[in-house]
Amino acid sequence: MSVPKLNVSTDLLQVRHVTRYRYAKPVTFGPHRAMFRPHESNDLRLTAFEINTNPTSVHHWLHDVFSNSKVIMNFDEAPPSETLEITCVFNVVRSSVDIPVFPIAHSAQRYPFDYPKEQIPDLLALIRPEYDHPESAVNDWANKLKRQAGDNTWTILTTINNTIHSSLEYKRREEPGIQAPRHTLELGAGSCRDFAILMIEAVRQLGFAARFVTGYLYDPVASQSGALQGTGATHAWVQVFLPGAGWIEFDPTNGLIASGNLIRTGVARTPSQAVPLDGSFHGASDAFIDMDVDVQILALAPTLRS
Repeated sequence: MSVPKLNVSTDLLQVRHVTRYRYAKPVTFGPHRAMFRPHESNDLRLTAFEINTNPTSVHHWLHDVFSNSKVIMNFDEAPPSETLEITCVFNVVRSSVDIPVFPIAHSAQRYPFDYPKEQIPDLLALIRPEYDHPESAVNDWANKLKRQAGDNTWTILTTINNTIHSSLEYKRREEPGIQAPRHTLELGAGSCRDFAILMIEAVRQLGFAARFVTGYLYDPVASQSGALQGTGATHAWVQVFLPGAGWIEFDPTNGLIASGNLIRTGVARTPSQAVPLDGSFHGASDAFIDMDVDVQILALAPTLRS
């Protein structure tokens, strides 16, 4: 029996992420923590990485509880400044299959299903919902979509992913924090991280293990009509664990599944564990003026297909 040929595309991409903080008067800086280094895997390979700050800082690296790579930037020797600029540039090779096929275990193809006993201790915290849901708003919404989808596991997950994309309005928010999932439903709108946590909470209500993903979204037509939502900044999406298939990526903001446009830099149980950049300053409480983030992703070589 012949095996069908898969159409695999490979992109060499460069990500440039610049964050600028501005202050009304010179301040000093406490440690800053960044989660910019890609999650390397069979479909994502890092070929170059550089991070610099102005004022200069001393760096050390660590792995957190999820094995994310984090860099700690210490400014102990830096002079007071009215600005702080952090620039990260890296190159990755990103490969993807045009039409991915997921070998979901036979026992998990129909809903409901049980995770294997040996996996339950590791997945339990990722199945338990994080938010309180007055009047069961998110639970009711998830169950309504489950009834529409039937008992096919894959159809349930794709229905939730596609419904968020098609029925809610994307609105970019610069301020930190996450909308409660029930508020996202009430407003009918949210940012990529709001949509990600809505999907996570919805599938957890149904008993799936899910986690939050942070990273970047590459779009070769970002400046044109029909571009993907969430470019120009860090992006957020979802991973759901299915027996036999493992962690599968869903981007409810754009209705994507296992897309080659996604560049992972961190995974976590909650968004607060996957903040791309945080830190502190020492100075007057009203010294902070504003910050801006600029993310640019360029293709360094034409897409290769095999």
